[in-house]
Amino acid sequence: MSDPASGDSRGPRLSGGEKTAGKFAVLIFCSVLVLLGGVFLGRSPAGFFSGNPQAFSILFSLRIPRVLLAFMTGGALAVSGAVFQAVLKNQLASPYILGISSGASLGAALVMALGLSFAGGLTLPAAGFAFGLGTVFLVVALSSRLDRSLSNNTVILFGMVFSLFVNAVLTTMLSLFREELRNLLVWQLGSFSLKGWAYVRLMLPFLVAGLAGVYRYAKEIDILSFGEEEARSMGVSARGVRKRLFLFSSLLTGAAVALTGAIGFVDLIAPHAARKIIGAKHRLVIPFSFFSGGCLMAAADIAARTIISPSELPVGAVTALIGAPFFAWIYFRRS
Repeated sequence: MSDPASGDSRGPRLSGGEKTAGKFAVLIFCSVLVLLGGVFLGRSPAGFFSGNPQAFSILFSLRIPRVLLAFMTGGALAVSGAVFQAVLKNQLASPYILGISSGASLGAALVMALGLSFAGGLTLPAAGFAFGLGTVFLVVALSSRLDRSLSNNTVILFGMVFSLFVNAVLTTMLSLFREELRNLLVWQLGSFSLKGWAYVRLMLPFLVAGLAGVYRYAKEIDILSFGEEEARSMGVSARGVRKRLFLFSSLLTGAAVALTGAIGFVDLIAPHAARKIIGAKHRLVIPFSFFSGGCLMAAADIAARTIISPSELPVGAVTALIGAPFFAWIYFRRS
């Protein structure tokens, strides 16, 4: 109701909490719509009430786990991106800056080139995860030896140098094992095709552990974003917290890259959108980034399998078409 005494006829104003709840409600509603669209849109007939056993099999065995995996992967990458941008105080930072993507690609290349098999049909994602996570530990260890405070610039520099080195190794391997590595490029661009419930079950524990760990340090992320001196004055060990956040974020990114390939730019776009809409507090940014990234990835997967149907585009190509101009806009806006 308006206040006659004040002459304000604009009606009641929503509180900050109500506005935040409203924004989350809209985002969750959009998430549900995208998930339903991902399930029922596509070149194959899929419907619970079609009476076609083949359609139900496609729906339950392939389409539903594919959509869930895409949403989980996008959410995991987005949360990792939010953490790296805040901790490294760089709007263009992403989990791949520590070489996770390059390390995972190297592991996949070794499996393909040597014909290794140690986990059945999950050999490739297992190798990708192990090498991706190992890369992060190596970069952090080397950065610590050179700079005990583990400053942001040192971590970024070592990550970039290591990524360049691994990419050079990959280029050499591609020349030596051309036939064996013919599928590596497709894997690097990312795909959710033919990924059933086994991939969802594999992703889930890493997703839960990573999200829980990151959210546990949401307040510390807020403090670190103001700088190390501010963190020390408030009793926060910047070096120790940064290491733990790198670990939890690497769990999220390593699992996503290993299971689906190196899909870029979602970890850049979604956190920016979250901060613009919901603010800078990471107890809100983290969940908002998760749902935003999930929506973006699921939508990109729908586009990837419908734009040139019956063929299918790599999901990484779709996200790059969106993300590259976004990256350029952020860069020139900062300049």
